[in-house]
Amino acid sequence: MSDIWIVFAIIAAIIVLFIWDRVPVIAVCLGAALSLWATGILTLNQSLAGFGDPAVIFIAALFVVSAGLEVAGVTAWAGQVLIRQAGDSRTRLILLMMGFVGVLSALISVNGAVAALLPVVVVMAIRLRRSPSQLLMPLVFGAHAGSLLMLTGSPVNVLVVEASADAGSGGFGYFEFALIGVPIVLGCIAIVVLFGERLLPSRTSRSLPPDLSQHATTLFEQYRLSKDVHQLQVPAGSPVIGKTRETIGLAKRGDLTFVTFRDARGAVTRGDTIREGDLLIVRGPANQAADVAQEFSLALREDTQEEEIADQLFNRDDGIAEVLIPPRSALIGQRFFPGMVTESGDLIVLALQRQGVDLTPGDALAAGDTMLLQGTWKALETRLDQSEVLVVNSPDLVRRQAVPMGQGARVVIAALAIMVFLLATGLVPPAVAGLLAASMILISGVLSVEQVYRSINWTTVILVGAMMPLSTAMEQTGAALLLAESLVRLVGDAGPYALLTGLFVFSAVLGQVISNTATALIIIPISVVAAQQMGVSTQPVLMCVCVACAGAFLTPVATATNLMVMEPGAYKFGDYWKLGLPMLIWCFILGVVLVPMIWPF
Repeated sequence: MSDIWIVFAIIAAIIVLFIWDRVPVIAVCLGAALSLWATGILTLNQSLAGFGDPAVIFIAALFVVSAGLEVAGVTAWAGQVLIRQAGDSRTRLILLMMGFVGVLSALISVNGAVAALLPVVVVMAIRLRRSPSQLLMPLVFGAHAGSLLMLTGSPVNVLVVEASADAGSGGFGYFEFALIGVPIVLGCIAIVVLFGERLLPSRTSRSLPPDLSQHATTLFEQYRLSKDVHQLQVPAGSPVIGKTRETIGLAKRGDLTFVTFRDARGAVTRGDTIREGDLLIVRGPANQAADVAQEFSLALREDTQEEEIADQLFNRDDGIAEVLIPPRSALIGQRFFPGMVTESGDLIVLALQRQGVDLTPGDALAAGDTMLLQGTWKALETRLDQSEVLVVNSPDLVRRQAVPMGQGARVVIAALAIMVFLLATGLVPPAVAGLLAASMILISGVLSVEQVYRSINWTTVILVGAMMPLSTAMEQTGAALLLAESLVRLVGDAGPYALLTGLFVFSAVLGQVISNTATALIIIPISVVAAQQMGVSTQPVLMCVCVACAGAFLTPVATATNLMVMEPGAYKFGDYWKLGLPMLIWCFILGVVLVPMIWPF
């Protein structure tokens, strides 16, 4: 068997295994790379060279920037703005939602944009009394269309730019994708506005992502911290000066319960001893708070607002978390009280309940009891990852949804702006720009090293790195030349437009059953050689392939984001093509007709 047919056999095996979907994607891609070495088609260095390619590094860096925007609350802020501006108009809602997710996906990739906005759109649907199925598919399709607005929108864009530069065509500018991306986004929005209500089902899933945007308010109400909360200031000479948290917290004062105290600067403190100027936060009837103030020479602040207390306990720096005591926990039998600092020294117990009823301070904990804890977001994420308690809602997830423009937001926005500027001006290679932005986010502490590792979609990174040698093998063995010559002969004298049509259809069909990134890596070398065989510029040919790969609209398995909304939208397999087909036809028209007008043959 010649090398060309070995390459074709490997490609066929990849496609079959992707469609079969029983073997992990990573295993299939790594198997393909190693097969090229085992058959002698490529050397070992060639078969593994993709993992060191700058395009792979750039794609990994984009995942870090995307995670930074989400963790810092930038996407939460944007989602809240979207909810406020949408109103009750369906048309305005679709315009804002699809336009916004399009721009966001262009900046931080399709996966990041959809993951960040999915809970927001579900909340919008519920609040506006609309079926989530009417909004979630337009959200994903808007993200796919928006990926063509900028270079950072998709790994396919990066691969196309690299291929164009290698072919001697000079590549594409950072914003140059918008020349075709803007018409595609506008057309897709128009299709949803005009026909979406009839083409989309009206269903509600039983399992929807949780809405944690008002999580703090819910917990404050559950643990009765949203009313009858008072602040008692400690003046000079008060007998409570020097008292410990335990002394105050275990004191029986009718229905009055100690919550915590703030220092003289107004910050919630985790110190154990009360000092002059501190503010004691207590919960209970106002008359009992006044009696305690009089007894211990404290000043009862009459201007205390419920929102003020909530903002002190839940803000950009500090958060709250509800935990459950599981069976066999080491905490069972231990005595806790509101206001105490945990053994780690960085969390405060705000309240304790048993089956919704407040525990008496000093009661021993039992399995099933719940506690409300307060501390810095970092402390909550670190300390609660233990077997002693079960966290009801992840602090990290709560912060991402409920704290808009949180800690580190300015750093992340600055990192994104610097990356966009460097990419737009071409001062440094894309991989360098991406690494600089990711490094800023890591060094500033917005993401820890572990969070950086978790933020990267390793399946995508390994897929690109492992499949790149396949493109090398297709060029080196002549497989790409053979397919390109066959395609050129097939279109005959019909000209370059027929070539674009063939490449678009081939790419679009293949992209509905396997990853669009994998599709691009297979089609790109064929398209480059076909353009050279026909004597036309590679730029319109590559951009047409890029548009086709973005049109992953027809099946739920086409991309991870299509699958992401399948369950919350209660979609069936056959729902996707009904709205996706008109969008794919629109992409076909622009990819074959408009692309060569912008980038001439």
